[in-house]
Amino acid sequence: MAFADFWRDNKPAAIGALVVAIGALSCFTIVPETEQAVVVRLGDPDRVINRFRPNADFGQTGAGVIFRVPFMERLVRIDKRVMSVDMERQQVLSTDQQRIEVDAYARYRIIDPVRMVRSAGTTERVGEQLQPILSSVLRQELGKRTFQSLLTAERGQAMKNIRDGLDRQAREYGAQVIDVRIKRADLPDGTPLESAFARMAAAREQEATTIVAQGQRNAQIIRATAEANAAKIYADAFNKDPAFYDFYRAMQSYDTTFSNTKNAGQSTILLSPDSSYLRQFKGGAQ
Repeated sequence: MAFADFWRDNKPAAIGALVVAIGALSCFTIVPETEQAVVVRLGDPDRVINRFRPNADFGQTGAGVIFRVPFMERLVRIDKRVMSVDMERQQVLSTDQQRIEVDAYARYRIIDPVRMVRSAGTTERVGEQLQPILSSVLRQELGKRTFQSLLTAERGQAMKNIRDGLDRQAREYGAQVIDVRIKRADLPDGTPLESAFARMAAAREQEATTIVAQGQRNAQIIRATAEANAAKIYADAFNKDPAFYDFYRAMQSYDTTFSNTKNAGQSTILLSPDSSYLRQFKGGAQ
């Protein structure tokens, strides 16, 4: 009964105190480390809470409990983390008249929250605005290149150009594009894909034929050079000592003729004792 009597006697004052408490609590809100917030006063951005700053230490960015004026100020929360936008799979015509089906995505973060609020309003709308821009920039860049260039190191330069082009337009929404990647870049199924594989196989076969021809040419050059050097050595030896050179060549001939291992015991050689072929057995006498 005491509480009922108190409530009956102090009802207006209690209601007023409760309203004051609720109003006081509504003046405070929490902004976590993963978010940055823009305080909008009467429809115009007034200040930024926990603004993104590169290399800022965790816990030193301004996050936590903040004060705002109820009914006059509202909070627009913006994700402070890296976000991504996926491009819808589409066809791009390359310079070699190949239709390429491309699937790509971009990663970005909000670095100017005030501009983002004024241009897009929310982070979701930023992603919606960047998606068609990514498609347009990617189509323009890949349209300058061949399909085979996307399979080489030239693809890295193409990605850099796409990222720079998208970043320039993303700055209008307060965003910074960190990276752009192509998940898939394929030819459509059917005849175009088969013809591309056939051209690639023909190119590899032609390259292999060229390598073999170059190897044969180099082998012929090496063989001819070696034979020329050998002939020069023989000529120098003959000029220095003709008798020794004649003896050496005769010994080589005897070794080849008399030690025929392939037809051992199956060949007969008839020579006259006066044959010049056997002169080295007689001490070189003619």
